[in-house]
Amino acid sequence: MGDNTNPWVTGGVASGDGQELLPAVQPTARRETLRGPTAPQPTAVQVPESADRLPTRQVFTEVSMWWLGAHGGAGETTLSALVQSSQPADHAWPLPNERGASNRVTIVARTNYAGLMAAQRAAREWAAGTTAGLVDLAGLVLIADAPGRRPKELRQLEQHIAGGYPRLWTLPWVEAWRMGPASPDDMPREYRALLADLNLTASTN
Repeated sequence: MGDNTNPWVTGGVASGDGQELLPAVQPTARRETLRGPTAPQPTAVQVPESADRLPTRQVFTEVSMWWLGAHGGAGETTLSALVQSSQPADHAWPLPNERGASNRVTIVARTNYAGLMAAQRAAREWAAGTTAGLVDLAGLVLIADAPGRRPKELRQLEQHIAGGYPRLWTLPWVEAWRMGPASPDDMPREYRALLADLNLTASTN
């Protein structure tokens, strides 16, 4: 898929009743190399209805990464606790207060159906250009919503939605964090790979 191709505009196959069918996809490794559009495409993607858009808020803190949860419980707070100089965006696009500046943002969502749909809505909003020039979108982080392998239908939907992002990272369930706080000391390799790909540093206890 080319860097400037939007899968919801040029991809997908319509069924007889006009509904879009998911394209056939090949599974990718946990450390993803899949890349989609790297910039908004306002001429190709319509701005979503207000009910389908995330709110915005002006921020005055300069950080290396804003983690933007596409829905409640996505994991933005967990990631901010694991990564130095990063902050949770509180489920709102973090817009810089300085003219000409942009904030580095990664969307975070869970791998259940509701989480994937929220991630798709966020991608459509970004692609429509609502935050153009204000947000530098790094990609999408999907965090497992349960231990074990995800159903095939969710994995297919995940790959389809990830095609609307510059990049995808899939992070596993961590059982230790279910009963206690997340700690950089027991981060799985997939989390460390995410930090390496984004040139971020793990927090120290």
